[in-house]
Amino acid sequence: MTTRERVVVRGATQLAVERGRLLRPRGQRVGTIGGMTQTRLERVLGHLRQYEHPLLAFDARAKGETVEVLINFKSPPVPVHTYVFEVHPRDLDHPQFAWTFQRQLYDCLHDYFIEMFIRTPQSIREAKTKP
Repeated sequence: MTTRERVVVRGATQLAVERGRLLRPRGQRVGTIGGMTQTRLERVLGHLRQYEHPLLAFDARAKGETVEVLINFKSPPVPVHTYVFEVHPRDLDHPQFAWTFQRQLYDCLHDYFIEMFIRTPQSIREAKTKP
């Protein structure tokens, strides 16, 4: 690797590498793996690669100091929305990030599937009470 190269991370974030140090926007440093400093987005993408699901696809994108995680239904039989949630800097920088991220991901998966309901007992009651 030359002294200065451009690196594209999943087509979303461009970073400069200088003498083995990963440069990033101020305040974006998260941790070190193999001598290289990770950005928050890279950290989330790395953790998402550890999850494989037959129905769902996961991705992430930077949004200021936070990282947005996107959950998409793979080839849905009917159109469904993309679920998006934010991971905040305090969670991204937490020493137990892996555990808290998994808990947040699982909580959001639950919410995503609940949001896919077309009809619930509550919606039926609401429809009956409207004039």
